Amino acid sequence: MPLWLNRIAPLILAATLLGGCVGTPKGTQPVTGFELDRYLGKWYEIARLDHSFERGLDCVTADYSLRDDGGVRVINRGVNLEIGEEDEAEGRAYFVRDESVAHLKVSFFGPFYGGYNVLVLDDEYRWALVSGPTREYLWILARQPELDPAVYRELVKDAERMAFPVAELIEVTQGDACNDRR
Repeated sequence: MPLWLNRIAPLILAATLLGGCVGTPKGTQPVTGFELDRYLGKWYEIARLDHSFERGLDCVTADYSLRDDGGVRVINRGVNLEIGEEDEAEGRAYFVRDESVAHLKVSFFGPFYGGYNVLVLDDEYRWALVSGPTREYLWILARQPELDPAVYRELVKDAERMAFPVAELIEVTQGDACNDRR
């Protein structure tokens, strides 16, 4: 069984039990005025909350492109630097309602979907704060492998104001150790 499937199996089980939770964390609002064309392309994971399907991975990127069916193709890649093993998962995402609202549902396995919510987004689409359907899932993404420390601190403050457990954020290695793998 591929490594990525082992990592995502608990998520599949959770999605089955929850019936495909595609909501937003209570009290949060996805970005409005969202422009998918500007969001497409490569994003680097700067920080995340821990979860089984990314545990131990660094050099994590997400590539978003259009699908023929109008959805979004999602390619997530990462490397376990301790053992040198690369991991990749391909998924698909679709808007839940209005395409100008950054609230999508994403699936990496079969008919099971989870929420993907852009909660904070730079006007120039250089960085984003993204959550899943609950406060257990949070990512800080950027267009470059490094994010200005002041911007990072502001995004953490934004997440804290939204009651995410920011003390549990894991900063993802994106430096020299990743250059040969991109």
